[in-house]
Amino acid sequence: TKLEWILENAKGARRAAEKGDAVFGTVDTWLAYLLSGKKLQVTDYSNASRTMLFNIRSLSWDREILNFFSIPEKILPAAKPSSGIFGLTAAAEFWGAEAPIAGIVGDQQGALFGQTCFREGQSKNTYGTGCFLLMNTGEKPVPSKNHLLTTIAWGIGLKVEYALEGSIFIGGAVIQWLRDGVKILSQASESEGLAKTLRSNEGVYFVPAFVGLGAPYWDMYARGSIFGITRGTTRAHIARAALESIAYQTRDVLECMEADGGIKLKELRVDGGAVANDFLMQFQADILGVPVIVQQTYETTALGAAYLAGLAVGFWKDLEEIAKKTKIRKRYLPAMPLQEREALYRGWKRAVERAKGWQEENLRRKP
Repeated sequence: TKLEWILENAKGARRAAEKGDAVFGTVDTWLAYLLSGKKLQVTDYSNASRTMLFNIRSLSWDREILNFFSIPEKILPAAKPSSGIFGLTAAAEFWGAEAPIAGIVGDQQGALFGQTCFREGQSKNTYGTGCFLLMNTGEKPVPSKNHLLTTIAWGIGLKVEYALEGSIFIGGAVIQWLRDGVKILSQASESEGLAKTLRSNEGVYFVPAFVGLGAPYWDMYARGSIFGITRGTTRAHIARAALESIAYQTRDVLECMEADGGIKLKELRVDGGAVANDFLMQFQADILGVPVIVQQTYETTALGAAYLAGLAVGFWKDLEEIAKKTKIRKRYLPAMPLQEREALYRGWKRAVERAKGWQEENLRRKP
């Protein structure tokens, strides 16, 4: 719809598109265009799938959708596998070097590849301002019945891997709010020490729905809420509940992935800034009941792109060789009894139900 709007409302855009003087692409298309000296107009399957114009089964631009929005196909980039020689860098821009442009991949798909989640059922979570979970579902797309996104993970040669994705709006941002908003933390890392001063959350739950809830709830009217506070509640309880909320939301999404894919999670591979928080990682393992694996390299998106490029130029022979290169920094094993784990999670689900639809109810009450 954005592209349609530009074509219909930007002066001369429709005419330029029809004449071939205006083209469209994703961020990677723009980068490849510049790297190649303005010769390439390309993207890969994973990025193309995010335009909502790409048929993830036929691996081609969807003509039915293009016709509906009156978008000429000729303005779109050529979509190719994620690993392969897309073209060469412009010698004039790179001190005479014509280096192969050999790997293009989407942000979270790159992290999935960088985490070497090459087998069906392997999953990763990237902890940033929000959280972004992907599960490899193999060579066939799995339609979600639980409000997740079915997407392309990557393409290598003739083989395409698919994934389920769930995005959590507020992850690390809840700790930023404790620091910058209500100012009960002087720095984000302080949350770990505070959380560890308590043996449990003592019934306190924090639903960080500051902008609504993302996957799997998709509730724009949910609002941030703290439940179970008493006169004995301290900033340690709030900090702990905030960290726990990140782990609970992760379980929400992973349970949907398991249900959609018919796959039982065996471990969770993690990256992003929050993996440095020892309390959060241990609680994540406890509330999931599976090991949580932290790689030596935190920047797994860039690593994934490098792996894909290396495969294309023969630096690495195959996926098996890449998987052997993975170095584990730390492995968190679940230590919480099953009964305690499930009781805590039931409390979280109750809290979420109370936070859902909060703003919608307030709007109804207005005269």
